[in-house]
Amino acid sequence: MEENSKRSFNSKFRIQIQIHSFQQLYQPFHPPPSPLPDKYKDLDLGQRLAVLRDRLGLWHEYAPLISALSREGFTPSSIEEATGISGVEQNRVVVATQVRDSLVADEGGFPAELLRYFDSYGGPELLYELRFLNARQRADAARHAIDRRLEPRGVRELARSMKDFPQRRGDDGWEAFTRDNPGDCLAFARFRQSREAIDAEDSVAELERALEVVDTEPARARVELELDRARRKAAGEEVDDEDDAANAAAAATRPAVPVVRLMYGEVAEATTVLLLPVVREGDGGEALAHAPRRTKTDADLGMVEVDKGWTRWAVVPGWGPVAEVAGEAVVIELADGRTLPWRSAEAERVLVVANRGRREVVEDGIYVVDREGRLVVEKGRKLAAEGVGEAAAEVLVVVRPPRDEDDMISDEEWD
Repeated sequence: MEENSKRSFNSKFRIQIQIHSFQQLYQPFHPPPSPLPDKYKDLDLGQRLAVLRDRLGLWHEYAPLISALSREGFTPSSIEEATGISGVEQNRVVVATQVRDSLVADEGGFPAELLRYFDSYGGPELLYELRFLNARQRADAARHAIDRRLEPRGVRELARSMKDFPQRRGDDGWEAFTRDNPGDCLAFARFRQSREAIDAEDSVAELERALEVVDTEPARARVELELDRARRKAAGEEVDDEDDAANAAAAATRPAVPVVRLMYGEVAEATTVLLLPVVREGDGGEALAHAPRRTKTDADLGMVEVDKGWTRWAVVPGWGPVAEVAGEAVVIELADGRTLPWRSAEAERVLVVANRGRREVVEDGIYVVDREGRLVVEKGRKLAAEGVGEAAAEVLVVVRPPRDEDDMISDEEWD
């Protein structure tokens, strides 16, 4: 009894450590060398600190002083002590200045009158959210943010949708939306979320939000069609599937489950996260079946209790379909995404989130099965044709890693 209690404590302790390490929300930016504006070059240290302390000038004018101080040996905490600017704000201002500089250097010439929109005190919060986009996308997103008078949260949603859109090629409805149109990218993100909603009313709400921002006519027509179907479904009417021939033609190229490419910082910024056990594809079906199951959750303190110790864990956002079966959920790590049963898969490591509570094979499902001691993902149609009636688990979602872009502005840690 005492030994079991120790094992349980150690298991819970390791899980709490994992949660803590995955939820570090802030990693300060390490600024590259940046020339000081002429009006600050002749100031001594005390005068430079006074400029920052009293916010003398526009935020993007005094931001290089923060970079200069860090190169002179100041730490974020010592700068905060001397100026009152917190480490988080230092990071935001420096990164936002780099985003602004990229707009100034934009080949298309970002209009100066629009650029002045970000001179206000809230400008850094808006531009900071564009840091993960490439230069062209940042300019398009900045224009859209100004036109729609977006708040930082809205800019964050816009930026994520623009970065995610190219990775969704092959998803149903994708071809109706325009890649270079920020409104269409945002509308498609909401269109996709409507399809992941469990409740019909939630689906209708997401599609109505998509209709508010969609720009192009083909995309608008696609959203309106889906909205009409969702409303009839919510009203309890019989809704026919879309054209079977079109679905059959696309079935070979797109997955039948959600495929999500994570954004940098998405897990840290998620309102809820899930801690799930991980097995490697070479571990086989027995390891998958014996991976720990959740027995207790304390949402207030961010703790979970499982029935056994385990060495590999993954933290993912608390997506609804996964959260509903968290007790039976498990993650399978695949070394090469091309082993997935659809042609749009790429050569990259992926995580397959699966539900061990649903093992019965149906033709329109996607499943994890054991093939000679190796875990593989197969379509239900293929398994049914082989006479396989039970799989190791049903696939819920496939998670792809974040993708770097050459001109993306990312956060790094200060020395």
